[in-house]
Amino acid sequence: MASTNLACSVEQGFNFQKDAQIQVGHITSLKIGDKEYKKDLAVTVPTDISGDKVKVVGVISNIFWEGGHADPIMFACRISTDNKESSVLLQHTSMSDTSVSFSFVIYDYDPKEKKFYPNFHTNETDLNGLVAKNGGELDFGVDLDQAEDVVSPKNFSFFLGVMPTEEEQEAHFAVNTSAKFVKKWGVSVAE
Repeated sequence: MASTNLACSVEQGFNFQKDAQIQVGHITSLKIGDKEYKKDLAVTVPTDISGDKVKVVGVISNIFWEGGHADPIMFACRISTDNKESSVLLQHTSMSDTSVSFSFVIYDYDPKEKKFYPNFHTNETDLNGLVAKNGGELDFGVDLDQAEDVVSPKNFSFFLGVMPTEEEQEAHFAVNTSAKFVKKWGVSVAE
């Protein structure tokens, strides 16, 4: 199974420069248990650089998926102070509900068409899963110290692994503006 491992520029994600043709990504929604993360980071959408900024939960630094139907999607991103505080509370209290719903989009640049396009995304649909476990520990964490490579807005490193629920969902891919495909994430269980 082909894996996907995409590194994104946090600097470009927060301070988009139209002449920098670097991969960027956004966590567009996130809910863990009953905690809905705030969309409180204003970013430029690379496919609409003249438009208004949009609010997102996080600016992605890395996203990884081994590619199998039951493999977790792992991501690292930057989140706001409010979302950091929510994460710390979740991390240090009993997380009896590890359900997750999230959506994301990674943008890459097509040098032939000279424009950005979404190359790994959820097609504006939330994916459903559970916080993944690694060696008995939940794949979930946040840095308490502010990140220093981008100081404004104040942001914090956050990571989460999400394994799929027992339903078939879709991850969307593209290798340029016109070559697109869909892969399944999650497996439906027969009743």
